[in-house]
Amino acid sequence: MQQPLAELYVSTDIEANGPCPGLFSMLSFGLAAFTVEKELVGTFTRNLELLEGAGLDERTMTWWALPENVIPYQRSRENLISPRNAMLECKEWLETMRRFGRPLICGAPAGFDFTFLYYYFQRELGESPVGFASLDLRTYAAAVMKRQYRQVGKRQYPSEWIDDGLPHTHVALDDAIEQGCMLINMIRTNLSLPRVPKLHDLR
Repeated sequence: MQQPLAELYVSTDIEANGPCPGLFSMLSFGLAAFTVEKELVGTFTRNLELLEGAGLDERTMTWWALPENVIPYQRSRENLISPRNAMLECKEWLETMRRFGRPLICGAPAGFDFTFLYYYFQRELGESPVGFASLDLRTYAAAVMKRQYRQVGKRQYPSEWIDDGLPHTHVALDDAIEQGCMLINMIRTNLSLPRVPKLHDLR
């Protein structure tokens, strides 16, 4: 019997100027591809021009204006490219990553990050190169911890799931790498595999 292809866990973080795609724009996105051995085999990030005709959400922009968020927002507005070119390049990158496994988009929450990514793929390319394949970290954590969804969150995760020295900066690629390590730690716990203390950066 043929063995299934290995899964490649593509941790994804997006930053936006509103709560949903189409009505608002994705500012930037970062993807970090991990094997189950906690090998970081590739990363991809782009900052995007705003969608024509889309709005700005007042509450989101107020959040971006907080002192601790000003620099991450400024970084999301550097070296902008068109959404179409960004999604074309992202599709090409995902194809190169298939040599490590079948890509699975992972988000925290996937209902936000994957929704934006999927919308942009469909809008700009008419297709999603990963189909509907997405995984939500909190849902996975609830299953591993044998708790209900609303009983778990990052504050409730076991300490061994949180790697030291990985910041949560609201810069898309930084956050994708951080949450990717958390996910691999969860998966290895669930599969009764030994903990890998830190990521192996093979980029």
